[in-house]
Amino acid sequence: MPASFASHVESWRPEPVTDEDALQPAPAAAMSALLDLADPAAGSGDPLPPLWQWLYFLHWAPQQALGPDGHLRDARFLPPIPDRRRMFAGGRCEITEPLRIGQPAERTVSLAAITSKQGRSGELLFVTERHEFRQNARLCLVEEQDIVYRSGAGNTARHPAAPDASAEPDPEGQWQLRLHPTETLLFRFSALTANAHRIHYDSPYCRDAEGYPGLVVHGPLLALLMLELVRGNAPERQVRSLSYRLHSPAFLGEYLLADGTLTDDHARLHIATLREARHATAEVTLA
Repeated sequence: MPASFASHVESWRPEPVTDEDALQPAPAAAMSALLDLADPAAGSGDPLPPLWQWLYFLHWAPQQALGPDGHLRDARFLPPIPDRRRMFAGGRCEITEPLRIGQPAERTVSLAAITSKQGRSGELLFVTERHEFRQNARLCLVEEQDIVYRSGAGNTARHPAAPDASAEPDPEGQWQLRLHPTETLLFRFSALTANAHRIHYDSPYCRDAEGYPGLVVHGPLLALLMLELVRGNAPERQVRSLSYRLHSPAFLGEYLLADGTLTDDHARLHIATLREARHATAEVTLA
């Protein structure tokens, strides 16, 4: 690991933490309403759709604990590097059995890996968190999240001067789901996931501090859209495993297309805009 980051994280080994949630129906119902789903599946005892665990086990920190970007200044799994900038890079999930809405659940979060890489904008630190979810003392699913951090102000990645909202991308696969995000949708998704990152609601901050042309669509929202392709087109199939990767940001005003193809027990999914064919990709294994 390069010395610049090694000096900050060489002794950083946070202990696991376990918390509980009743998995009440309300957050799942709210997500169904946000996505205009005809079949919300938000009643007590229903299976929680894959990745919808992101609506639960939320932590609302005191306002004074937030940094200038809206993220926490300090938390158990935030690496102690200076002028920290955080981005969601992707993850994986193994599902033995789905979590059930309305039944108490337990989550244990631990640090799985720390990896340093050199990117175009400088040194990057990849932190992998492992989340284990249990109900009735049974391990139901294991999720890993890859979070990438960089140090220093400014965003040197190249982005369009303005999002292109002139047309929709052409479909490729057998499944499609379209979405045209609005400020209201981004705001409501931030509220549902307790995400105070300013890139999703503060346009001047996006341009001046982060170098984006406009509000950024949440990476987790892109992942959830891809999984909705499976739930909407193969509702009788159960997701056994999934992996997803976030390649580049999509912006407010762009038309999003979630596109996918199923082959036997394997689905390949992606998010496209007119500007770019692969903002996010995912692979899903079905039973």
